[in-house]
This record gives sequence, structure tokens and C-alpha cells, in this order.
Amino acid sequence: MRTKLVLTAEDVKKMAAAAEAHAVANHWAVTVAIFDDGGHLLHLHRMDGAAPSTVEMAIGKGRTSVLGRRETKVYEEIIKQGRTAFLSAPLVSMVEGGVPIVVDGEVVGSIGVSGVKSDQDAAVARAGIAALGLSE
Repeated sequence: MRTKLVLTAEDVKKMAAAAEAHAVANHWAVTVAIFDDGGHLLHLHRMDGAAPSTVEMAIGKGRTSVLGRRETKVYEEIIKQGRTAFLSAPLVSMVEGGVPIVVDGEVVGSIGVSGVKSDQDAAVARAGIAALGLSE
């Protein structure tokens, strides 16, 4: 039997605070969603000024990232390269902004962000993950 790493409530608080601080520093109104390794929502916050639609988009990006075990940007690039049939895949969001949380090569969760340009959403997610001091 092996030991499984999991996110703690303290980990989630650190990541949420760091992600939101990065967004505030850049004057970005976003929604941040944090998930465990099974795609279960652990944290959701829509910042003041973020559009209501960003909630569903952040959730979709985060869930797709953790269940697919990769950044949602990978799926976006596949589609951009012409594999439009991939749009029928049973994932929720194929747009950049969902980033897995990787510890010792294992995906332990993800952060999904929506509200600004997709690469900026991903930057907010990465800022949250960086608060844990992890290296992939």
C-alpha cells in the first residue's frame, strides 16, 4: 500500500490568498476555484467585479485540469491545431486557466481561474500554487 499526498485546509487557504493577491496586484477581477485530486471543489471565491459567468468557467477549468492531469492550455492547443473533434471530449473546459497542483510527480489537485485573458488566468493559478513552495 502507498501513502497518498493530499491538500490540507491550510494549503488551500495559502493558495487562495496568494492567487487572489496576485489578481489584486494586477487589478484583475477573477474567480478562483481550488480542487482536490478527485475534482471536488475545496474553495471558490468570485472577487468583487468578476462577472457571474466566471464562476462556472473557473470551476470547469479546474475540474478539467485535475481530471485530465494537465493544464487546460494543452487541450486548447490540441483544438487550435485542428482536432476539432476533441471538442466532444467529456471534459468541461478546453481553455487555458486550469493548472494542476503537482507534488513529487503526483497531481494532488488543481486551481481554475477565470475573469481576464486566459494566460492571465493561468498566471493567477500559478501564483496560488507557488505559495506552497512546490517544484514540478
